Amino acid sequence: MKRLRVFVISDSVGETGDQVAKAVISQFRPGLENTIIRRFPHIQTEELVRKIVCLAAKQKAFVVYTLVRQDMRALLHDLCEKEKVHAVDILGPALKSMATFMEEMPLETPGIVHQLDDDYFKKIEAIEFAVKYDDGRDPRGLLQADIVLVGVSRTSKTPLSQYLAHKRYKVANVPLVPEVAPPEELLKIDSKKCFGLVISPDKLNSIRKERLMTLGLNDDAIYAQHVRILEEIQHFEKVVNEIGCKVIDVTNKAVEETANVIIEYLASRK
Repeated sequence: MKRLRVFVISDSVGETGDQVAKAVISQFRPGLENTIIRRFPHIQTEELVRKIVCLAAKQKAFVVYTLVRQDMRALLHDLCEKEKVHAVDILGPALKSMATFMEEMPLETPGIVHQLDDDYFKKIEAIEFAVKYDDGRDPRGLLQADIVLVGVSRTSKTPLSQYLAHKRYKVANVPLVPEVAPPEELLKIDSKKCFGLVISPDKLNSIRKERLMTLGLNDDAIYAQHVRILEEIQHFEKVVNEIGCKVIDVTNKAVEETANVIIEYLASRK
């Protein structure tokens, strides 16, 4: 069986060209027997294109290329014709047809699809992190987090954590209760990434009463009483003073507003 050499040339990672090459070759050699596929990723200069085409000619390789820049595709095409190298342009025809259909010119920016993939996976990772380290479940997450939120119950820690996670921030949050000492990890983190969420006693009283009624409980439970709320806020102030973190009043703020305050603060500290 004749040995087959295939060069996959790409201005990004070359995954698309590699998969196309394997799909085509498998129709001739199902197990890719006696086949060598060599990937040339991040090829974005004319000098590299010339060297690879020269090598392909010497090794009698078949070339598959995925280049988004029209000038680079044209150069590769001309060089392959000159050197009598068989080559297939994977993206060029599709880009040309789409440009005609949309009456727009392509960006010709390498690697965009992989940037989107990376962004997506970072968001999923951040969301999973926020769920795992929500409500102080595992204090170890505080050391790994990009942002740590602390506050008494019903100060929107969880929805804020999720909103920030969609912005690719890994967020952990810790509820502060007078009867429970804050985790040791909370006092070890960088205070610049920690944010205390405070709310007016009257607003918190109203929110907690609504919460109790939603659960079918009496709204005069100690959880919603002013004395208890003031006790919790006093404990909150003691803890955040010890941490030395920024405190945000969320009384009349939407989650989006609080998130913007946090993001802007972090940006200003860089």
